[in-house]
Amino acid sequence: MLASGVAGCTTATGTAEDGRAPVVAGGGAPVIVPGAPGESGRTATPGERVGRPERRASAADVLFAERMIPHHRQALEMAGLAPERSSDARVRSLCARISAGQRPEIDVMARWLRALGRDVPADHPGHGDGTTPAGQAGYGMASLEEMNRLRSSRGEAFDALLLRLMIRHHEGAVTMAGEELAGGTDQIMRAMAADMASGQRVEIGRMRALLR
Repeated sequence: MLASGVAGCTTATGTAEDGRAPVVAGGGAPVIVPGAPGESGRTATPGERVGRPERRASAADVLFAERMIPHHRQALEMAGLAPERSSDARVRSLCARISAGQRPEIDVMARWLRALGRDVPADHPGHGDGTTPAGQAGYGMASLEEMNRLRSSRGEAFDALLLRLMIRHHEGAVTMAGEELAGGTDQIMRAMAADMASGQRVEIGRMRALLR
């Protein structure tokens, strides 16, 4: 689970920007250091300074969340077409995994934006119509024409088109995640970006194998 237990930067004196000094593990109660997403925490060694390493959110972090939410929503739209249109159980299974993985990520990014006082990109009635939201050009979003073709396809034609569109879509997400890792500063968004890049590269490989 992605979570941020602490916030703020430490200064040169070792005191956090909010005035609280880092915790120093000693002989008393154990100090637990959270692990990376998907990993277990650990107990700090005696004398270890457990600081407050997270940095404040940057414009790159906000832009990443604001762009990735509608990007994910289109992936969910495409994946949601598979149960009634796909003729390949492997494609349907892949789409189910995509949906199961990306819905929680949308929720995390939405809560993160709200915590900053930012608006979450609206899930308006036109969502999923294939139009490209502002700033999304170049990130693999399907066009209106492509979405209409996908909706009207069935069987093997649907599977082939879905895989081609979803591979490009995933490649766009990997690009966005790389930009976040290069310019973002927030621990939660950077961890999400790393997880997305890793997971979607794996799914790209699976989809390419299904196209052969």
